[in-house]
Formats: sequence, C-alpha cells, structure tokens
Amino acid sequence: MPSSPDFPPVLLLAQRWTGVFFQSSCLKELGLRIQLGHLPRERCSTPRELHPKFVILHTNGIFEIAIDACDCEHALSAGSDKIQLLRAGLFPATDDRPRTAATFEVLDEWMVSTLQAKTTMYDFYKMLEKRTDNAGGCVPNRYNAFIQMSQEYAHLQMLIRGGRGHDSTGMDSTRPGQLAGWENASPDDQYLYIIFLALDACFRLKRRMVSSWAKDPSLSGGWAYFVESPEYREFLMTVTDQKEMSTCSGLAALDYANTKFARGYSATGVGMGVCARHEFIQLNGVGDLQRGERYVAFGICKHGFASLLRHIHHRLRKIISYDIVCQWWKRLKSRLAKLPKLVRLRIVLAICRFVIPKLHIEGHTLLCKVSFSLNLVPGSAQTDGEGIERPWANIGRVASSTGEMGPGSREDTLNNHWAWWNWQKLLGMAERLRTRLDHAKTEYAAQLEAFTTFSTQQETHVLRWRAMVEAFEADGTQKNPYAVEMKALTEAQVLLCLEQEESQRAEAGVPGIHTVSPSSFVAAALEVEDQQWNSKKAGTTAQEINLIALRRDLRRSIRRLRTLQATYTPAVILELAKHQAPEGEQPENEPLFLPSSLSAAQRAVEPVHGLAVIEDQLRDAQCAMSLVLLRNQLMIKARFLLYKRLHARHQGANTRARTLVVRNESKIRLHSEKYQMAHAAKLRLANGDEAKCGWRKLLETDIRCMEDPDDLRKSAVERKKKMDRCLAREDMLRATGELPPLTAEEKEQARRNASENTCEVSWIWTCAGTNGTNDLTFRSR
Repeated sequence: MPSSPDFPPVLLLAQRWTGVFFQSSCLKELGLRIQLGHLPRERCSTPRELHPKFVILHTNGIFEIAIDACDCEHALSAGSDKIQLLRAGLFPATDDRPRTAATFEVLDEWMVSTLQAKTTMYDFYKMLEKRTDNAGGCVPNRYNAFIQMSQEYAHLQMLIRGGRGHDSTGMDSTRPGQLAGWENASPDDQYLYIIFLALDACFRLKRRMVSSWAKDPSLSGGWAYFVESPEYREFLMTVTDQKEMSTCSGLAALDYANTKFARGYSATGVGMGVCARHEFIQLNGVGDLQRGERYVAFGICKHGFASLLRHIHHRLRKIISYDIVCQWWKRLKSRLAKLPKLVRLRIVLAICRFVIPKLHIEGHTLLCKVSFSLNLVPGSAQTDGEGIERPWANIGRVASSTGEMGPGSREDTLNNHWAWWNWQKLLGMAERLRTRLDHAKTEYAAQLEAFTTFSTQQETHVLRWRAMVEAFEADGTQKNPYAVEMKALTEAQVLLCLEQEESQRAEAGVPGIHTVSPSSFVAAALEVEDQQWNSKKAGTTAQEINLIALRRDLRRSIRRLRTLQATYTPAVILELAKHQAPEGEQPENEPLFLPSSLSAAQRAVEPVHGLAVIEDQLRDAQCAMSLVLLRNQLMIKARFLLYKRLHARHQGANTRARTLVVRNESKIRLHSEKYQMAHAAKLRLANGDEAKCGWRKLLETDIRCMEDPDDLRKSAVERKKKMDRCLAREDMLRATGELPPLTAEEKEQARRNASENTCEVSWIWTCAGTNGTNDLTFRSR
C-alpha cells in the first residue's frame, strides 16, 4: 500500500478489529509505505528504505513508519535524504542517515506550548507517549532526539524571522544582536527621542554545574539576546571578588553580592536590560550572574549594559533605570572604559539620566528620592521603571527546566522564550498605547485645575521656579529645585535673633523693665503651653505615674509665669480675678492668657509694646516646623500602609504592622494639632483677618498623603463617610474651645473636596503660607 508524502499523518494510528475488540495498530503493520521525492500518488522506480525502524513524532503520538527515499533518475532534483524529509514536512534528527523525524506540526505545537504555557520538554514528550499508548505499551524512546530537533527548529525559526540565509553569505554573516529584531528635533520635541532602559537581575534563573560549552554549545552564539559567551567568559576570568560598599539603605541587591550560596552553580542568576516603557528585551542585553550582583562581574551592569548600547545610537538621549542606580552609576564612565574591546565604549553622560524605579525608590534615602526620581526627569511622563519585573514573572516558570540544562541549550531556550515575549508585546502594543492615552487624558483633566490654582496662588514665584527647573533639566549638575530646603527659622533661631536685638538696645542705653527680656518672657509662656499640651497626652499607666511629676513642674512654671505677667501684661491679673476656676482644676486646663489670648484693647495698654509681634514670629516658626514634621510623618504613613498591604500576612504580622501605623497616626495628630493651635493664635493676633494671618486653616480632610492609594480605591460613599467622621471629630474639638469653629462655607468646601476628587494633592504639600513670602521652601511634584 504505497503512498506519497501527502498522506494525512493524523491517520498514522488506526484501530484494527481482532474479532473480539478494536486494538490500536500502526499503519505500517497494515502495509503503508511513504515515498519521498515524488509527487502525490507517484511511484519511484528504485525506492530506498531509510531505516527499517524509522520513527516519526506527530501531534497524536510516536510511530514507526516504513519510509522510502527516492533513488531513481529523479534523485538529483529530489535532493539528499535530509532535503527529501524537509520537503515532506518532516524535520530529521540528524543530517547523516536519519532514523527519526518530527513533523512540523508537532514542533510548532511544542513551541506554542512551551512559550505560552511554559510546558516543560519532559511533560510535552510524556503527553505524546500517552497519546500513542495510554495503557503502558511499548513506545519508541526518542526523548533526546526530540530535544535536539526542537532546539534546532527554534534556532532556524529565529533565523527566518531575522531574515537570515536568503543571500549568498548565508547564516555565517549574521552579526551579534541581528536576530532580535531625530537628531535635529526641536527642544520641545526631544522627549520623543529618548530611549528608556531598565536594568535588573533575576536570581531564580540559576544553572547548575552540568555539561560544558564544549559538549553543549549554543546554536545562536550571541546572535540574539545573550552577550557573546566566549568574550564574556574570558572577561569574568579577570574579575576577582569585590566588597561593594553602599551609602544607601535598603539595597537588597548589594546584600546578595558576594553571597556564599553559590556552591554547585555555574550561574547564580541572569541580568538583563529591557525597554523600560514597552518591556522589549534588548539585543545582547542579557548576561549570567556570578556570585550575586557584583558590580564588575554582573554582566548587565557593566559588560551587558555596554553590549546592548552597541545597538543604540550614541547621540540618542537615554534614561537608565536600575533599583541600585545610586551606587551603580558611580565611576561608570571609567569602568566602561576598562571593559574588553568588543564592548568598550565611551558613553556621553551629559545626555544620560539615571533613575530608580518608582516602587524601589521608596526604600531609598531622601537624597536618592530627589536625585533619582522619575517624576523629576523631563520626558519621563508616567513611566514607572518597573516594567522589567513583568518579563521576570513570565520567564520564572521555566527556571526549573533551564537550571538543569547545559549552557548552550539554556541560552537558546531562553532566547526563544524572550523572542516570543517580544512578539506578544508587539501584537498588544496598539491596544495598550490607546488605553494609556485615554487614561492620560482623564488624569490630565483631573489635575489641571489643581495645578492652575496652585500656580495662581504662587504667581510671584512661578517665573523664578520655572527658570530653576529648566536650568536643572538642561544640566543635571545645576541646583536641584526639588530638594527639601528648610529656610524657615525654628523657634530657637527666632528667639536668638530677638535676644540679639534686645541686647543691642540695652547696649544703646534703652533700659528694660525686668531682668527677663520680653522675648524670653513670651518664650517662657510658650514653653508652659507645651508643658500643658504634653500633660494632656497621658494615656497609659506609665504615663499616669509620670503625670504627677509633670503636674508638679507645671504648677511651678505657671507660678513663675504669673510673676512675669504682672510686669509685662497686667491685664492678665484682671482676667484671672474674673476666672472662676472649678474645684480640683488641673494645671493643664488652667488658662495661660498669652498675648494672643488678650483683646486688641488689652494689648494696646501693655507696658512693653511688641509682645504680640514677638509671639507672632514664634508662632510662624511653630507653623513652619509643624508642617515639615507633619509631611514627614505622612510620608512614613504611606510607606507603612504600602508595606502592610504587600507583606503583612496573618494575625501576628498584621497586628505588629497595625501597631506601627497607630503609633505613627498619633504623631500625625500631635503635629497637626500643634499647627492648628499656632494658627489659631496667629488668627487672634490678626483680629480674625485670614489675609493677615499668613497661614491657611488646616482641616482634618487636608491631612492626607500626597498620593493615598487606599483613598483612590474607595467609592464616593466611603469617602463621604470618612469626611463626615473627620468633621465630627473637629466639631468636638471646636466645642471645647481648642479649635475655632468652622463656617458653613468651610464645611461645604471640605465635603466637596472629600467627595469629588481626593486624588488632588493637599495644600500642605504645595505651599507653606499665603502671604507671598514662603518662609518654608518645600517643592514636590
């Protein structure tokens, strides 16, 4: 029953009736012979059997087939045995005297299964065996042959996709990176021609010390994503163990450097460079790690980074993202100059910006946050730099397989998976970009109003700020306008200036009315106020025990203050006579009658004029410092909440995390109440005129993180309930007289802010005062 190669392979397995039941039977037993080198249904005059037990692997199983090659007068046109098999859609296991072949269909199915579902070779081959005979029968073992065929087939597919082999030079002319497939723009359009590169390492992609490059060479050999292995291995031989010092906290990559958990492994991981925006794996941008993430030995950090830059125009602007870039970029230029000649280059650092991904930067110091933030780099838009984590999540599922492979097989397998990844990313790019564009339009409309309002409030500073920002963006060595600069004077500094002025007046012959100067008198009164405030915070048993001593000291301080008030503010004596103290009143509840508590008429008849001015200056310092401390605690709160949501699991960990959050909340409340108290005093000194006060009223709805991810996920109803609770708490404080009452307009404004768009940045992050003389310089984008 001779046949031609168009015989449907799906019918290679048949069911034969034995007289009792149907039994699976190969068509070879029924007389089927497949003829190569001829048209369908055409006979060969001199057929030649390839092998008596020739095996074909197909999607429905593994079978022995009677197959003949053409050996007649048409043999020259038919070609060699290998060519005849390929023309019939069969991929031979060897070039010389093949005895096994796989259909293109089964190889294509294997490619999709492993690239998309991350199926292992072992499981796929076992599936073919079960499809052949699931009753434990004898099936030809061609596992090793199938491994070799699939590797070669994947390599040829990459050559086809790369357009190689079509000319006279063939595959040998393929250059490194060739299989992975503006300059005159105006300053306003230069951001369109910036390439974003993200670097990172994956310690899951280890490889044990099995096989060798001599026994298992790579078929691609640096033509795709891995660096050229011979040159890279030679470079690693020149590297000795290094102890890298970190000047930044929280760098886990450096903690893993020089790790001792490398015994038995030829590679302890993989370093890689990708496009930070679209997550495409870069040409020749992958290198094996040797004992962790050592600076020089880490392939992607130095050797691999220089290798991928060979394929990028040297004058193209670059933004390089790496989670430890604050350490890695140091002496980068000199280190790149010491690399092997193949990848040695002189990078133009003037057109490069180094940044830390937005999630990783939360674990760095404040200096790193203002020096390497993506938010402060022109042209970065909403790039987060974390895109490289997604290829790691995809490729991590093959780590168990590649860890046991030889070096060449592992390199070709990973290259194949990354080629598939790039292709899938390309297919989904149009839809992804459109989604991001729609989201960007919505966010732009939501934030434009808040930004316009802020610019209007700070109109006198906008031009100067814009000039500073443009200078910094043009030259990163210029002064960083986003760095935190505390220009406001503290209470101690203000007091020192006042005492120096009083000393100068005393030297000029202006006598004082008391040995205690006016500024010292007001400072003492504010200190007593702080003592009262601390006494009200007692809650635990230990604090209650200390409260007795605190009250004793507080009574002593109040008596000294009353003596000074009899000299500087005699009106206080009359107020004390009117004050009917309830029986058993504690000293922390006793009114102090500072200058801000007196009426304008009472302050006008003071023996020493200017006490209100002194208190006003000290209250300014209190407002400024309270805002700085409040912002710091809010940043800590955001970090605590993020850590709790991502890492705290089970009751014990959640309880400890919640304890830290509650402790931080008490500090937030302390600083906010200190600001509110100082603001209320300034408002009284200004006779209720908000414009003269110079500081905005702080509502509880204003006390929020710059970007609160928890609030963003809440519905409008939940945000309204939260706002109502905030206003209720404020009403209780205002009913006791600790805070001034809110007007109906202020309550309505608070409700609107909480219900409409809690994503807007609170004013505490954008301005320090409203009098146009911002004593505190704190800018953040």
